[in-house]
This record gives sequence, C-alpha cells and structure tokens, in this order.
Amino acid sequence: MADALGLERVIWVPAGDPPHKRGSLTPSALRLEMVRAAAESDPRFEVSTLEIDREGPSYTVDTVRELRRLYPTAELFLILGVDQFRTFAEWRDPRGIVQHARLAVMDRAGERAAEAAPAIPVGDPAFVPVRRVDVSSTDVRVSRRDGADISARVPPAVHAIIARERLYSGRAGR
Repeated sequence: MADALGLERVIWVPAGDPPHKRGSLTPSALRLEMVRAAAESDPRFEVSTLEIDREGPSYTVDTVRELRRLYPTAELFLILGVDQFRTFAEWRDPRGIVQHARLAVMDRAGERAAEAAPAIPVGDPAFVPVRRVDVSSTDVRVSRRDGADISARVPPAVHAIIARERLYSGRAGR
C-alpha cells in the first residue's frame, strides 16, 4: 500500500477503546507491543498512541482530526480494507473523516475495492489493488483459538508475543 500510494510515512494507530469491540479486546499494552513489532520491519512505518492515550471510546473521526492538526499540510490517507469500506456509512461521522483524510481502500478476500460502494459519498477514494494477502486480525485470532499454526500469517516478532502471552488460544482468557 505504501509503495502503491507513494507514501513517505505510514502511521499505525492501534485502537484505544473501539465501541464495537467492548470487552473483547486484547489489553492495549499488548496490542501496542504487537503493532510496534510489526512496524519495525519498514523505516517508513511509525506507531502512534493517539487512540490508546485518549480516554473514552475511540472514534476514527477524532483520530483523523488530531492527525490533521498534527500534520496540517500533509496529504492524509486512511487505509482500510474493502470489508471496512462497505460499512463506512455506519461509522461515526464518516463525512467528517473524509474532510480530513482521503480513503485508500484495499482489495480483500477476493473482493475488489473499486467495485464496492458505501451508502454515502466519500469524496475521491483511492482504490489500490494490492497483492493478495488476505490476513485479518479476526482470522488470526480465530485460527489461533482453533489450534492452527499462525506463524506464516504474522511477523515473527508478533508471533513471539502471541505465543509468550498465550493470546487467542483460549487458555489465557484473551
């Protein structure tokens, strides 16, 4: 995605307290550790704790507003998969999001982003055909819970954290 859009920097923002996942989230310190481990593979990647540091529910619109304040002259993209794009109209203040950031939508699970359309206008989204990877965090958690080997689906440093903490196996209660 970074190469396809010619991005100088990709800022990863682990979710703080997403209202749609209340009570089922891995502790924020572990999510932050995993995102940092994944991001260290590319010098263009950096990790922001904006959402983790924010009190209360985390809404994307608040995050893009803050990023716009921090980077007033940057061209901001919000990168999401086609599955998220299809439900974008249900997000909190989707019009506010696209006022501050252009959507960059990736293909996922064989679905072409350019063929999907949310129920509201979203400006001029960038549809980026990407090499098919089809790894989602939900799939990793479910596969791990079901006893499958996930080592080829996550970076080695992330796999080490998941194994160390016994995440998603059902034994650690996370």
